Amino acid sequence: MKLLVTGGCGFIGSNFIHYTLEKYPDYEIINLDKLTYAGNPENLKDVVDNPNYSFVKVDICDPVIINEVMKEVDQVVHFAAESHVDRSIEDCSVFVSTNVLGTNNLLQSALANDIKKFIHISTDEVYGSTKEGSFVEEDMLNPSSPYSSSKAGSDLLAMSYYITHGLPVTVTRCTNNFGPYQFPEKLIPFFISRLMEGEKVPVYGTGLNVRDWIYVEDHCSAVDFVLHNGNPGQIYNIGGGNELTNLEITHRLLEAFGYDESMIEYVEDRKGHDFRYSLDCSKLQKMGWNPAYDFDTALEHTISWYKENKWWWEPLKQ
Repeated sequence: MKLLVTGGCGFIGSNFIHYTLEKYPDYEIINLDKLTYAGNPENLKDVVDNPNYSFVKVDICDPVIINEVMKEVDQVVHFAAESHVDRSIEDCSVFVSTNVLGTNNLLQSALANDIKKFIHISTDEVYGSTKEGSFVEEDMLNPSSPYSSSKAGSDLLAMSYYITHGLPVTVTRCTNNFGPYQFPEKLIPFFISRLMEGEKVPVYGTGLNVRDWIYVEDHCSAVDFVLHNGNPGQIYNIGGGNELTNLEITHRLLEAFGYDESMIEYVEDRKGHDFRYSLDCSKLQKMGWNPAYDFDTALEHTISWYKENKWWWEPLKQ
């Protein structure tokens, strides 16, 4: 298989490339990445000499280069996205450009080049917040933030290419990821890095907002499963089954570093902060996929990785 991975120097994309090259050593991967602040070539420095791996620095909004690369591949896994909610609140323009217009550019090129499968990676945030129950794939989209709204727009675009043109598009929507190579502005690596430096951790509002957490390797295995077993025109929810409040996450991290609640600094809540995200992932589980890692084991692995790889994250916090 010749596989195009967009955003492959980002957190989830780079983990997916590592996962795929290890599991399928005969697969060829072309990694497209613009190398924004969250796209780090260091994430893949151990595979740059692999003859089945190549990298192209390009903005997914560039139709000329995208079309040239698309001619060389069979299938696409589209991770590339602007994904930080706080940044989207400050300025949404780049989110619309990358997440909506960039996705449309990829879809147009995939259609022109007869791509066999296009996996569009989305987020649980497109469903919005719920106090009770869990969202299924058929539920209405109700995004709250500029970021999640741009992702919902890209989801609808992707599915429209299947409905209108017959492009074999599949959409996945995943819960909060954590693990190695996650940019240290995100909650878990941000708190780990601050606690390693003896600094307090900021908690929004009361800290009672709920998220489901999944270890990034489990997300990669789910995308791999969908790539090989999913059907065009379908949407698949992906989750880890670990619904925890932000405060519960904070307490687990404080305990791991031997600190008490005096290391928590409560700060003003985020604008439009969703209370709870929750996905019903039974559709994918009935097909045979389940996460392999429990939360506490995965968190231990994550903490160990950041302790052992200060060289990676310290420059990113400057």
